[in-house]
Amino acid sequence: MTDSGALLPWLVIRQDDNGNRYRVGRYPTRAEAQKVVDSLDGRGHEQLYWVERIGQESQTATTG
Repeated sequence: MTDSGALLPWLVIRQDDNGNRYRVGRYPTRAEAQKVVDSLDGRGHEQLYWVERIGQESQTATTG
């Protein structure tokens, strides 16, 4: 059995207008996760998206 956190350590997180946070997906590299954030940002929604590594609180936040 494998630990999927080790294989997919990068998360894309979305925060809605009420402050609720949701995991959008898990990715093997930061670059892949950032592409998803950039794509979601390009839709023009007023949501907050960022990339986060599992086990770390650091964020790269953007608004759409």
